[in-house]
Amino acid sequence: MSLVATDNLDSIEVLGEYEDIIPWINDTLTPDDESKADSLPELDQQITQLIASLNVACEDTASQLERAIEDVSRGVPRLTYDLHFVKDGALSLQNSLVAVRSQSRAVVPQQTDAALEQLKRLDTIKRNMEAAREVLKEAESWSTLEMEVTSLLSERNYAKAASRLSEANKSMVVFQNTPEYDPRRTLLVNLQNQLEASLSSALVAAINEQDLATCRNFFTIFSNIQRESEFRNYYNGSRRGSLATSWQDAPLVESSPDASLTFAEFLPKFYASMLTLLNQERSSIPTIFPDPAVSLSSLISSILSALQPSFAQRLTSLITHHGNNSLLELISAFRATEEFAVGVDKIIEKIKLSSPNISSTNSTSDSSQSFAPSHTRRRSMRMSMSIRTMSHRSTSGGNLKTAISADGMDWDQELFQPFLEYQLDYGALERRLLDHSLHQIISSEIGDKGAEWDQARLLRERAVDVFGAAAETLIRYETFTHGYGAVGLIQALDGFFKSFVDMWTADVNFASLAAATTTEDPASEDLSGLDYTAQDWAHFQASLHLLGSARHLSDRMSSFEVKLWSNLVETANRFKAHRNDPTNFPLVNSRGEAQILEQSSLNSAELQALLDRADQESASVRDSRQAQMLAEPLLTSARAAVSSFARTCQVSLQGTILSPLRKHLVSYASSSVWAASADPRNRAAGANDLQVPTFSLSPTNTIQRVAEGLLNLPRLFEVYADDDALSFSLRTLPHLDPELLKSIPEQTSLISELLPPSHMRRQSMASVKPAVLDPETVSTAWLSSLGQSILVHLTSDVLPQINNLSSSGSAQLASDLAYLSPIFGALNVESDELEKWKEYIGLDDEVGKSKLETADSPDHVLDIVARIRRWR
Repeated sequence: MSLVATDNLDSIEVLGEYEDIIPWINDTLTPDDESKADSLPELDQQITQLIASLNVACEDTASQLERAIEDVSRGVPRLTYDLHFVKDGALSLQNSLVAVRSQSRAVVPQQTDAALEQLKRLDTIKRNMEAAREVLKEAESWSTLEMEVTSLLSERNYAKAASRLSEANKSMVVFQNTPEYDPRRTLLVNLQNQLEASLSSALVAAINEQDLATCRNFFTIFSNIQRESEFRNYYNGSRRGSLATSWQDAPLVESSPDASLTFAEFLPKFYASMLTLLNQERSSIPTIFPDPAVSLSSLISSILSALQPSFAQRLTSLITHHGNNSLLELISAFRATEEFAVGVDKIIEKIKLSSPNISSTNSTSDSSQSFAPSHTRRRSMRMSMSIRTMSHRSTSGGNLKTAISADGMDWDQELFQPFLEYQLDYGALERRLLDHSLHQIISSEIGDKGAEWDQARLLRERAVDVFGAAAETLIRYETFTHGYGAVGLIQALDGFFKSFVDMWTADVNFASLAAATTTEDPASEDLSGLDYTAQDWAHFQASLHLLGSARHLSDRMSSFEVKLWSNLVETANRFKAHRNDPTNFPLVNSRGEAQILEQSSLNSAELQALLDRADQESASVRDSRQAQMLAEPLLTSARAAVSSFARTCQVSLQGTILSPLRKHLVSYASSSVWAASADPRNRAAGANDLQVPTFSLSPTNTIQRVAEGLLNLPRLFEVYADDDALSFSLRTLPHLDPELLKSIPEQTSLISELLPPSHMRRQSMASVKPAVLDPETVSTAWLSSLGQSILVHLTSDVLPQINNLSSSGSAQLASDLAYLSPIFGALNVESDELEKWKEYIGLDDEVGKSKLETADSPDHVLDIVARIRRWR
């Protein structure tokens, strides 16, 4: 066999290591020499050799499998015999063990066995006597406990009294589940209370004087009597006194109208005083407490819980007093709180580094009960004297909180918990602030001169202020919610922009705009034949400029949405990095604040869906920092409002353009020609005179003037078709033919406000440019919409007002409609309703009545014609 075949056999040896056969084939056929990778003859030779090797290997494997099957077949019958043999051996061994045990017992003489039993009985008696002695000693000790402790207290030997009480507490286990337990427990608690009462005044004095050695001794005493938590209450209550007083007596405008200091201004000063105290405690606490970091955290929690009014009540007063601007004050207070938390973290880090023995002490079991953490020992059965004496300083939410969490470092959660309520309500607070800003923007610099302003220019100027105010929200939501308020931000911005646009849609008075625009357009000289007055031209210009402002507003909104998307992408990246590595990529510097936000309802499925969407939208442009994506709009309601505003401007503009034609049609339905019974020339002839037939009736003067106006409309758009305003939002033009709409190129922008989300393309901005509509397309769309609008007005509003239609009147109306039909066709206007009017008006009475009776489905045009033709 060749060397290659041998290599193939070696490859077959490792075939069982592959889960899929395809990778094995690829690895086997890959040549060692990369230069031969494209040689088909070499590859064909390798495949042939591999097939031969596989055939040989299959035969060898089949032979080995047959031999294994034969070996197993021969061994199975003997397996039953082997199992039976093992069972017999186990039974024999069991009998042998029983016999050995019997023999071992018989070997010991009877006298020896009796002696051993006697020794066992004596040992039991000895142990019971020792236990009884201990109980008697404890009983004797308890009988003199009260007298001894009282004597020691009178001698001010507090340490020995505490030691005696500690020993008594250890002996309480002896009386567990006995009638003596409760009386002795009550006695022990009373003596502990007496000791605490004797020490309280001296303890408070030592704390105030910062006598660290005495405080340390007192801490040992309190630990021996299981009152460590009470000692912390005394210590914390004494150290926080000045801060609690400054907080309570602060002259704030939120609580006193005569004050000049706001809470947001006072809070940094309060935090500075608190940091000064904590820096002092950084050197004092390690001397007194065995767990300085936890003790410092307990002190901070004690200060925060003792504030009156509470922190939450201060924030409530802030919201009530500042109203719409409360979010700004709230953020200022929140920033000061975060800066304070950073300062506290530094102090705690320093105190941990200066106490290296604390970690080892806390990580092992405490050999001395005096330094055991207070939350691991049974608390006293009565309320501590320290709590009773200081309960008036606690908050309305409960007693003074001194319980330590799992790691004893929960101060930051208490610090940031009051802000959570307003973080959850961030969207509503932001919307209130934005609405207040909008009111100031709209009402500024107008006064009594509002009618003199160019409304289109004013809209553009107000848009600058509005989008400037919106840009500030990106900083606020990041500062106050660290990205968790993204959903509320979008809702607030969407409603804010919608309110701004709706104001212009609902409140703009086009008549006043026309009156305010006094400069006549130069192009009006070339269009003097269109029967427009100077006021019509002014109205036309005002509406056109407003439509251009709508386009400007849409472009600014697209640019802002790009900025908003970019901000969301950054937030999504931070959240993603945090999920992968929370330690090195924290979302918030304070651990407690991070836990509060992560566990709150802000961290909702809606937020995750939004961030996932932002991450997906940015996936295609991550290689280019300047590229932006086409995405579904975030501000959907605002986009709809812009489209509505554009349509309102288009309707107003069309009303001005079609106003001469509508004026011509005002008296069309009341014309006397519809009720005429015969041709005037026939009525003038005598009865025997020859009747002159009437052929090809001419259209009425009204229809001729309407037709002339329609034919003059293209002249108007020859002048204005290049205006960008007319090319904006063509898809919102009223009555635009759907087939014509399909032929209009999509005006792709950063975020399209026209196409539904299912048709949106997500591509790079670098590869997609907005489509520029040529003037012919713009003119075609507008002319079609104008023609359709006047046609709808004619068929829906004018013609149904005709009360009576004689035969000659029907002929005249049919002639008018036939005259208009090709003119509408020239404007790309097609209407089935117009065709029905032409058809039904031209019917004879008998044919019309027959058609009315045989109609299969309701036809409102036929019903109207039947009414005015008196077919019913």
